[in-house]
Amino acid sequence: MEKSISIRNKRASHEYFLVQEITAGIQLTGTEIKSIRDGTASIADGYCTFTGTELFVRNMHIAEYSLGTHYNHEPKRDRKLLLTKRELKKLAIKVKERGFTIIPVLLFINENGLAKLTIALARGKHAYDKRETLKQKDHMREMERGA
Repeated sequence: MEKSISIRNKRASHEYFLVQEITAGIQLTGTEIKSIRDGTASIADGYCTFTGTELFVRNMHIAEYSLGTHYNHEPKRDRKLLLTKRELKKLAIKVKERGFTIIPVLLFINENGLAKLTIALARGKHAYDKRETLKQKDHMREMERGA
């Protein structure tokens, strides 16, 4: 019985309007995947950038593997995302528009044992948008209690 790994970026929906979500593979080393399976990763500060035509996730923290030797990985290195050329081209066009960014939303291990990262094309929220979102959540919670 294998436990399911699902690491969520809780700040993403508070800080951004999530426009479109895409699931991508990640190019990892051996100790990185072992650390993710232990659940010692964080995507809260992560963001995605283009280097040439390739998409990389930056600031994603994967803790060093406890049983790793001198072959252990660097915790905050840039990791390449594996997407098709068509998906990369669409994202590149959208990111060049003003106000759009790509952020990681969910890091999980699929049924085949591969690490996948759900990224979202996002637009930043203003302070008044954040307050409005909180009001809507509180209102929905009150409606649930009343029913």
